[in-house]
Amino acid sequence: MSEPRRARATEAFFGRRKGKPLRERQATHLETILPALKLDLAEPAPADLSKLFPAPVTRIRLEIGFGGGEHLVHRASEDSSTGFIGVEPFINSMAKLLGQIEARGVGNVRLYDDDAAQVLDWLPAASVDQIDLLYPDPWPKRKHWKRRFVSKVNLDRFARVLKPGGLFCFASDIESYVNWTLIHCRDHAAFEWTAERAADWLTPFAGWPSTRYEAKAQREGRKSAYLTFRRS
Repeated sequence: MSEPRRARATEAFFGRRKGKPLRERQATHLETILPALKLDLAEPAPADLSKLFPAPVTRIRLEIGFGGGEHLVHRASEDSSTGFIGVEPFINSMAKLLGQIEARGVGNVRLYDDDAAQVLDWLPAASVDQIDLLYPDPWPKRKHWKRRFVSKVNLDRFARVLKPGGLFCFASDIESYVNWTLIHCRDHAAFEWTAERAADWLTPFAGWPSTRYEAKAQREGRKSAYLTFRRS
């Protein structure tokens, strides 16, 4: 992908890159821990993604926009047999996760601090078991809906990298984005919504640890939806 196209893709899916100034320890983590965990997209991806991790893993799970990292570090800590790839362009969030990784001694995580579309284009076909997109930026104004990460183009990317039977898990408290995602996945031939009962979309994923975004939604009186789609 050329640099101009990469810049446009980045602009389309997320906003600011940095918030308040980092604490000294957080800045140190970015300088010392992130380089060891960061994917090198300048090199071809290994055909077997388990080679990205120091210990053997049997599954690969990608989380796009991990925010404060609560969910990612929880899942990685409870399941050492899965290799996790986390993508987050917001520097403050990346720094926060790195602190948790160091504190917990988590070794089955690899990271990328820019546009997730770049990672999706880098990954081999049929190499990922699950993709998590949890409380993504909703871009609530209609004129900005084109910036939502769920799109025909990105669902094509998901379909390419997911293994047959692989899962795409989506959570949001924004009704218009939930409906948007249901419609886009309904219209995409590669994905099937797994819900079997009316209440399924309100039931958190198994082992769900909750996140600060979910807590904020609950405080403000919004319900969260949890959608799971299977790659055919």
